[in-house]
This record gives sequence, structure tokens and C-alpha cells, in this order.
Amino acid sequence: MADATWWYRGGTSKHDLHYRREAEVNTTLEELLLYFVFLINLCILTFGMVNPHMYYLNKVMSSLFVDTSLPNDDRSSFRSIRSITDFWKFMEGPLLEGLYWDSWYNNQQLYNLKNSSRIYYENILLGVPRVRQLRVRNNTCKVYSAFQSLVSDCYDKYTAENEDLSDFGLKSDREWKYSPSPANAPWHWGFVGVYRDGGYIFTLSKSKSETQTKFADLRLHSWITRGTRVVFIDFSVYNANVNLFCIVRLVAEFPATGGLLTSWQFYSVKLLRYVTHYDYFIASCEIIFCIFLFVFITQELRKLNEFKSAYFKSVWNWLELLLLASFVLLGRLLKNTENYPDFYFLAYWQIYYNNMIAITIFFAWIKIFKFISFNETMSQLSSTLSRCMKDIVGFAVMFFIIFSAYAQLGFLVFGSQVDDFSTFQNSIFAQFRIVLGDFNFAGIQQANWILGPIYFITFIFFVFFVLLNMFLAIINDTYSEVKADYSIGRRPDFELGKIIKKSYLNVLEKLRLKKAQDSEDKKMKTTGDLAQQARKEGFSESEIQGAEQMKTWKERLEKKYYSTDLQDDYQPVTQQEFRELFLYAVELEKELHYISLKLNQVMRKLQ
Repeated sequence: MADATWWYRGGTSKHDLHYRREAEVNTTLEELLLYFVFLINLCILTFGMVNPHMYYLNKVMSSLFVDTSLPNDDRSSFRSIRSITDFWKFMEGPLLEGLYWDSWYNNQQLYNLKNSSRIYYENILLGVPRVRQLRVRNNTCKVYSAFQSLVSDCYDKYTAENEDLSDFGLKSDREWKYSPSPANAPWHWGFVGVYRDGGYIFTLSKSKSETQTKFADLRLHSWITRGTRVVFIDFSVYNANVNLFCIVRLVAEFPATGGLLTSWQFYSVKLLRYVTHYDYFIASCEIIFCIFLFVFITQELRKLNEFKSAYFKSVWNWLELLLLASFVLLGRLLKNTENYPDFYFLAYWQIYYNNMIAITIFFAWIKIFKFISFNETMSQLSSTLSRCMKDIVGFAVMFFIIFSAYAQLGFLVFGSQVDDFSTFQNSIFAQFRIVLGDFNFAGIQQANWILGPIYFITFIFFVFFVLLNMFLAIINDTYSEVKADYSIGRRPDFELGKIIKKSYLNVLEKLRLKKAQDSEDKKMKTTGDLAQQARKEGFSESEIQGAEQMKTWKERLEKKYYSTDLQDDYQPVTQQEFRELFLYAVELEKELHYISLKLNQVMRKLQ
């Protein structure tokens, strides 16, 4: 049995187990430090791409083209126009005045206007703006037989199948002839349709008077007809002061129901990447990022080769693969932005790239939870979430059944009158807003004064008061169980925070900033004070010596069998250790018998 002192299951010695544990600790610390360096580099790289001037540039361009009122109508702007007549007023008013800045406020010319206009005197208009429209063919919808005598023309909603590809109107210039879409051009997602590139296109002139004449000619010859479904206005500006491009797209959709819906996109991007010294510092961070990418891919391939199919059983390994996929996709997206000469396409892919960067940095920070055992509180959080995951999944199924039922009810009852419920997707988000306290009860009640209040009250009761409290109860009960386990010593075998603290104290001792003898002296002083206090209270010397022996045994046994240095729960016992444990149990029995006798004496005196 003495051999059991040195050997565990599978023939692993205590020394080997301790060595493996130390190696695991060192490997984990090295991985943590390396990951922190990578995370700092990634943060510098991502935030270096963001410029606070982007918001202000978008804001001034939006106020100029979206919020400027129409001529002779201070209450209307591009944001609120709803008819073709108002659209032409915008084209010949705010758009024309916003694109062409002829002179300084005192009529002084500060630059050569023949080169290009300068919006707000600081933003150079790159090239000339472009206007294009997409149309649908006549008789693309089926009219009920009883109304065919009243309806001779019928234009359906825009789809690729319904699109009109033929020339129309004057059929002389480019704006009356169809131009096909490039093969790799992105589609535009609007309010009532998804639109391809191409269409009936014309470009504006660098002269304000020529552009004004062009607008008037197109309006007189009905360039916008009943078949028009969308008009795009695209142009780009460059601000050299902050090295930013602003790509602007104004969209006017003409749905099959009539009227007009407007939307807009302002993309402020940094397309000239390396200009200042700080930009070159960001370039060095990009090189370091590529090195980290190569290292991480190599590490994951080694893990995959070592663990085979067991590799995919870990959530953290899936997160690693997701991060690597994001890194590779970032490189491809950045490469694709160099293939498109059009500024809108450049901005489109640059924004796509920025979105992927944002998702990547989000998951990179989430990976910090892999090292969750820094302290007890974070470890409890991780244990709580992992232990209650099955209950949360079951609750989520029940929650989304009820939530989807209410979403369909709201869409069918209020969808035709309340904007928040106009589509099924809007209904889902409207209900999440109701849970957060943001709702339009007056609109619901006005849409249906019977079902509206019933829907609202029952939704609040079942979702807010019942289901959400059930969710909190699941989390609370599981957290209480985890706290109880921690209170009786069921802690993780590997707590990185304690190991870092232990290493720190060892370093201090080696540097003689903290002496181990101080703790021993303090311990001896505490023991002496307790013995002196026991003598004052009338305890005999034999009782004090027995208590000191019991304390010594207890500390030695706790140090041996409750130490966090050992990872395995199973620890074999030698004959000598068993004898010590037996004597310790005998002494405990004597002490308990002695305490019982004392209690009986006290009880007799009280009686």
C-alpha cells in the first residue's frame, strides 16, 4: 500500500501530476498573455479605422439634402415628400442648390468652379452626380374581369421579371434607353422592393444652369411615369481636411399603391488608408494581425489533428473557428474593395468590412470568458450559465411559441393601420419594445377598441409578469445552487486567479519583499495568545496541549487532502496516513465525549 503514495490511476506519480499541472498553468498563462497582446492590437486596428468626423460629415450632408425645405413650402423636405410633383420640386430646388455652390457668401469666387463644386466650401464634388430609374412593364398584373373596362393599364410591383427593359419616351438620349446592370453590382434593399443596378441613367452637368435646363426638360417630357418604381440619386464628395469620402444615395420609391417613399444613405469612409504617420502605425498593426492570424490557424490545426472529432465538442473551439473565419473573410472583403472603380461600390464593401470588423472584435472580447476562472465571482457566473442551459432552452421554446402567437395576432389585427405592426417582422420587434416599456397603446386602441386592449393586457400579463419572472427564477435558483456548492468547497480544480496570486507571492519572497518567516512568526504569536487566554479561563495544561495537538493534526491533514494543488479528486492513503487519520478520529471522539459530559453537568445544574 505504500506504493499508493507515489502512484495514481494509470501509473501517474504525484511528481508527474504536479509537473503536468505546472506545465498546464504556464501554457495557459502564456496563451492568455499572447491573446491580450492580440486583443490590444485588434482594438487599435479597428478603432484606427473609425474617425469621429464621420458622424459630423454625415450630419451636415443629411441636413443639406434631406432636411432642407422645398421652394414655397417650409413644411416639406425630401424626408416628407409624397408625390411626383414634390419630387420634381426637390430636384429643381434643394438638390440643385445643394450640389452647386457658385461662390462665397459675399459673392467672391475662392476657387475655379470649372473643376468641381465644393459643397459647404470644404467638400469637393467628385465627378458629376448620377440619376437613374427602374421601371416595370405595362400589364404585369392581372385585373379582375369586372374592372377590365375601367382599367386599361396595370403596373405591378418591381421584380426582376416585371422590369421594363425597352426604350420609352423620346428614345433619343441615354436617359430614355435602358442600360444593363453590371454582373457583380450589389442590389439595393428598399422599403417595398429589392432593386438591381442599371436602368435608365443620366448624369448631371458641372454647370448649374445646364443641369437646371436638363431637369426642366425631363419634367416636361414625363421622364417619371406610372411605370416608374424607383429613382436613385448618387454622388460622392471628398473632404481633404479630414481625409474622408462621403458617398450619398437618395432614393425615391414609387410603390404600386401610389404615392412616394423616400430613404437615404450617407456613407463616410476612409478610402485613402495611409496618409499620416498614425496611418502607417495602423498599417504595422495590420501586419501584426496577419502574423497572429497565421499563428492561430496553426494552433487550431494542431488541436484538430490531436483531438480529432473530440475537438468539436468544446464551445471555445467553435468560437476559435468562428473568429478565424471572420479574420479570413476580413482579408477577402478588403481585397474585394480594390476591384470596384465606383465609389458607391467601394463604400458598400468598406461598410461591409467595417461590420465584419465590429462582429470580430465582439467575439474576440467574448473569448475572454474562456479564462473565466480569474476569481470566484466570474467562475460562479460561468457555472450558473452552463448549469441552467438546458432549462433556458426549454423555456425559450415555450417563450417563442407564445411570443410568435401574439406577433401574428398583432400583425393580422393591427397591421393595416399601425406602423409598428405593418409587417410580421415589425410586430416581433414591436413586442420586444413593449416588454421594454416603449409602446403605442393609443394607436393599438384606435385600430381596434375591443381587441386592442385585450391584446395589450394579456400580452403584458403572460409575457412580462409570468414568462420573464420564470426566466429570472431559473437563473436565480441555479445561482443559489452554485453558491451552495461553492460554500461547501466544490470549487473548480483550476482557478487561474489563485495560481497567479501564488506566483506573485513567490516572486515577492524571492525578491525579499515578503519573507515567509513573517507569516510563521505571526502564526506562533497567534497560537501563544490563544493558549494564554485559555489558561486565564481555567483550562488545564493537558486540555490545552490536547487542543494544540488536535489543531496541528487538523492543519496538516487539511493541507494534505484539501490542497488546490492537486487536480484529481481521488487521492490514495498510505498505512501511516491511515493511522494518523484513525488517531485523529479517536481524539475527536474523546473531545466529543468530554463536551457531552460537560453539557450533561450544566443541564443538571440548571434543573
